[in-house]
Amino acid sequence: MPYSTAPDGAQIFYKDWGTGQPVVFSHGWPLNADAWDVELKLVADNGFRAIAHDRRGHGRSTQTWDGNEMDTYAADLAALINSLDLHDVILVGHSTGGGEVVRYAARHGDGRVVRIVTAGAVPPVMVKSESNPEGMPVEAFDEIRAGVLADRSQFYKDLSAAFFGTNREGSVISQGQRDQFWRLGMQVGLKAAYDCIKAFSETDFSDDLRGIKVPMLIAHGDDDQIVPIAAAAKKAVHLVGGAELKVYPGAPHGIAGPYQQAFDKDLLDFISS
Repeated sequence: MPYSTAPDGAQIFYKDWGTGQPVVFSHGWPLNADAWDVELKLVADNGFRAIAHDRRGHGRSTQTWDGNEMDTYAADLAALINSLDLHDVILVGHSTGGGEVVRYAARHGDGRVVRIVTAGAVPPVMVKSESNPEGMPVEAFDEIRAGVLADRSQFYKDLSAAFFGTNREGSVISQGQRDQFWRLGMQVGLKAAYDCIKAFSETDFSDDLRGIKVPMLIAHGDDDQIVPIAAAAKKAVHLVGGAELKVYPGAPHGIAGPYQQAFDKDLLDFISS
């Protein structure tokens, strides 16, 4: 299996499918690169080189004790992109991965990144504060931490309902999709899963967004129960000059079912334009 070596020696697993202009995908919490398999095949089938990594502590990458925060995640991504000598890179990030690619682009991507796509992404900042009243209270994230520590297997099973919106009337998402969420979630180390909650909820990406100078598509479902659109995409679009906001009516956080079909079309159109 292919691995990239991070600055601290951690081994970061990645998939590398197809040939052409590179499209680099970053996954959400608590998943890994497998969450992007449909999109990896889609872009590779359409003449792109599709690359996706397992964030440190997740999937097949090293379960480090330290470094489970956004600056290190972005540095790990930089090490991967540099090791593969990628140029004219298109970044795609979902949820936590949206934060990772935004931080990478702002701090490491100058001269390499040409387009960015985020979906259900956490920027600019999730946690509620005086300056971010639309955010979620820190107690909500404390509950996630408690659930992960107490019984993460059951917690991930329960979380999959809100993640995919199967708690909404008319949902067509299968039990298999929910089982896959649980399966990938159980591959992340406990320390990485716990630390990443702070990383995705408390990191402020406002300055990173302001620094983006390349075309950006910000995609978000308006029934996202994990990363509510009001505190995320609808604020992020105003921080990125010229960014395009695409709202998917009734869509949940997880990219699956009708949402996936619509998003994949928009993704391919955007990266091909």
